[in-house]
Amino acid sequence: MIRAFDNFSLPLLRWFDPEDAHRMAMQGLRLLPPIRQRADDPKLAVRAFGLNFPNPIGMAAGFDKNAEVPDALLKLGFGFVEVGTVTPRPQPGNPRPRVFRLERDEGVINRMGFNNDGAHVVLRRLAARAHAGGIIGVNIGANKDSANRVADYVRLIEIFAPVASYFTVNVSSPNTPGLRNLQQADALNELLAKVIDARERVRQNAGDTPVLLKIAPDLTLAELDDVVQIARSRRIDGMIVGNTTLARPSSLRDQLRAKEQGGLSGRPLFRLSTRMVAETYVRTEGAFPLIGVGGIDSGGAALTKMRAGATLIQLYSSLVYKGLGLVDDIKRDLMSTLLRTGRDSLSEIVGADAAAITAEDWPA
Repeated sequence: MIRAFDNFSLPLLRWFDPEDAHRMAMQGLRLLPPIRQRADDPKLAVRAFGLNFPNPIGMAAGFDKNAEVPDALLKLGFGFVEVGTVTPRPQPGNPRPRVFRLERDEGVINRMGFNNDGAHVVLRRLAARAHAGGIIGVNIGANKDSANRVADYVRLIEIFAPVASYFTVNVSSPNTPGLRNLQQADALNELLAKVIDARERVRQNAGDTPVLLKIAPDLTLAELDDVVQIARSRRIDGMIVGNTTLARPSSLRDQLRAKEQGGLSGRPLFRLSTRMVAETYVRTEGAFPLIGVGGIDSGGAALTKMRAGATLIQLYSSLVYKGLGLVDDIKRDLMSTLLRTGRDSLSEIVGADAAAITAEDWPA
């Protein structure tokens, strides 16, 4: 079923503007007939942040911004789905066009700007499917015109705690002016202190909801030192490494399209994001797990990200080029690796190459 959907949809969607194609893909997911998903092999199961994931592959934030199809994605084989980024009030985002394919590089540039339906619409959708189970994270951000961005994050914790499996505090999008400043030490310390305090206040009624921090791959190592130190001191539950990059690797072939403003994702981000996973892993010293995201387009890439230090991984841009069948391909490759090496769990490979990766030349 998934292969047939990919074979039909991928060539067709390539003819359309990327944002229009995305909307068509969402509609296609709504219309898919019921799918009986095969249970994942228990060896693919992962426990992280106090949650039990059936497999380590997640849909990254940005695909299902408004929680319209999380259950369809879970049925297609994802181990978890992250919706959002959600802001307290609805906002339209930046003017179109704001998404660009770099076909020859298998990359994507976007400057969406946190376009979403707003917290209360997304809350209704998540509350309506709460009985369905599955791990659904909520990626939260501040409104562009907010007078108090920290208060936006606190409010979203209060709103979504009853329905979120975990939170991702997104301070790393390059498409909301000034947002990345919240990664600076003093601002981040204040933000995480208030977010964790909000989580503790609602715990009695909503349960214990893990809080993750999503960072940019463009941080300097000195900045990363500060971020990890603050994350550890505030006792957050994990980090996602990383968001899109403002850098443009010299290896890009689509140089004209690469001049578009926005964050770059997909295959061109793989080396930088993987290096940042490794750098983060050695600094956390096992204090909390990491989710690795950026350029994962094969089982080999997924394994590399895990060996760099990722306990879980997320996909999005690679699906534009590989289709939803990529999820099963990665799971098959992960299982093959476990069987071939005689390992019983993916946890046995997490971070195995982190130290070696941090000794390599910096990705160009």
